[in-house]
Amino acid sequence: MPADVTGVLRETGLFRSAPAEELQRLAGAARLRDFRRGQVVFTAGDPSDTVIVVVSGSVKVVVRSADGGELTLTVIGPGGLFGELGVADSGTRSTDAEALTDCRLLFVPRDQVADLCSRVPSVGYALTTSLAAMLRRLTEAASDLVFLDLPRRVAKILLGQPRDGAGVIQLGMSQEELAHRAGGTRQSVNAALRGFERRGWIEVHGRAVTVRQAEALGRFAGN
Repeated sequence: MPADVTGVLRETGLFRSAPAEELQRLAGAARLRDFRRGQVVFTAGDPSDTVIVVVSGSVKVVVRSADGGELTLTVIGPGGLFGELGVADSGTRSTDAEALTDCRLLFVPRDQVADLCSRVPSVGYALTTSLAAMLRRLTEAASDLVFLDLPRRVAKILLGQPRDGAGVIQLGMSQEELAHRAGGTRQSVNAALRGFERRGWIEVHGRAVTVRQAEALGRFAGN
């Protein structure tokens, strides 16, 4: 198992440049856990004591209001990681994280990661790069919420998903979950998708969406 964990760590942007012996040390301290769809990984205010790598499945990172409103900040798939902000400031979790699908996660102790960043400059630089990318992503998302209407936000989300050769996106999320990511309601997201269908830009089949006219969808989204 340590060898498998070392391989998982090596595939991440944060740990890719670490020497083999350092990765083995991290692997020995890390632990794997399986989560069911909908299971909470952590909540805002929890200690930021681990960096978490997604081995399989996907996790959504969300913020919630006091009255139960939810906004999905990002969805992280295999090879991605989250929780690295705690390495920089030792603060508590600022968001909730929840399994979007059944998934397997690797928990790496924060102290071990911080020590590695201090001793291996390339890993410290990778952490800085990761945090900068997070800030850029959140800045763009905030801009979209302010300046784009909901149909255009839905279009941008669709275009940001991986598609196969036939243009099919396996969203892996319900329309309500898509609404949480777009900052709207399930009904408004459904209306946006149906509008795209009427234009011939997409076809919706359950949780799968086939993009028929990506350029038209992109022009609409302002890409």
